[in-house]
Amino acid sequence: MTSRRCDSPGDARNSSHATMLEAANASRAAREGACGSVSVAFPITMMITGMVGNSLALLLVYSAYRSKANRRKRSFLLCIGSLALTDLFGQLLTSPIVISVYRADLRWERVDPTGRLCAFFGVCMTMFGLCPLFLASAMAVERALAITSPHWYANHMKTSVTKLALAAIACLVLLFALLPVAGVGQYTLQWPGTFCFISTGDRDVPGNVFFSLTFALLGIFSLAVTFCCNAVTIKALVSRCRAKPPNRQWERLTVETVIQLMGIMCVLSICWSPLLILMLKMISTQTSSHHCKPTAVALVPGRDLQVDCNFFLTAIRMASLNQILDPWVYLLLREILLRKFCQVASAVSNCSLDGRRETQTALDALNKQTIQEDVIEKE
Repeated sequence: MTSRRCDSPGDARNSSHATMLEAANASRAAREGACGSVSVAFPITMMITGMVGNSLALLLVYSAYRSKANRRKRSFLLCIGSLALTDLFGQLLTSPIVISVYRADLRWERVDPTGRLCAFFGVCMTMFGLCPLFLASAMAVERALAITSPHWYANHMKTSVTKLALAAIACLVLLFALLPVAGVGQYTLQWPGTFCFISTGDRDVPGNVFFSLTFALLGIFSLAVTFCCNAVTIKALVSRCRAKPPNRQWERLTVETVIQLMGIMCVLSICWSPLLILMLKMISTQTSSHHCKPTAVALVPGRDLQVDCNFFLTAIRMASLNQILDPWVYLLLREILLRKFCQVASAVSNCSLDGRRETQTALDALNKQTIQEDVIEKE
């Protein structure tokens, strides 16, 4: 911090001390505001929930993959397993860092004095953000091909091809995430100082606009591909059901798969759309993410900036929830659980019907007895 030039050494010391107190108060106020919005319990809960859900999903996928009854779904199961594995690694690599920053009183410089951890965190955020989006698109494309072109799918779509495609997605996304490390774009500390992500408004940094804009457009493109492929799959299923009675096993597999795809697509859209749209807005308005640092927010009196920073933090949290919700969508929408739910609903319905029948029978008997008593009294 550079002190202002004053007429006397005493004035200089007083001015410097006042400036330091002002900055300290601003930083303290910013940290208190951030702590007020979320505590360390939030990232801890997210990490535990994500680890449990993704671990269970991996176990179920492995069990289903080894089952002979799911041979037709092995490519799809590989995609589901890759999605759960990606989300699990994303939680394991990023959540401990966030928790450490909270334990350091929201002072990133205590945890990362060299700045290298910020770049690592940004790479993880970018890679484990784009990978689920592309994996969801791959699952949607795979199911669309399996439903619309079953003969071509059976002859050409082998598990080896699926593994190669998944490896290519992971490598390409990793190379893209490493661009700021190579000098194209930049990862910066974001509000409230607990994570690093893509800088959206620094046009002075070489390739920064290209990198941030490409990230947002790739995310939107993957969501569009997922939506279109799922729409094609549902349309093909409806057409086939109208044309001829489907095989029960085929119907069970396809219905289960489409429900899972729709669930994952809804989760992706809800979690990622706010962040991607906000990034496009910040790029177009040349809003720099540096303005969302804790000290800057406290020192700048603009209300709009505070609102944008809070909304950006909310969008980041929603995108992070995707890693937690993805496996639970698979767990909750599995065919076995759906069948159990249907059985429970049917049992409740049958019990209700039986109860109604017994009640109606009792009422009929009571009415019949009353009529007989009235006839006896008249006689």
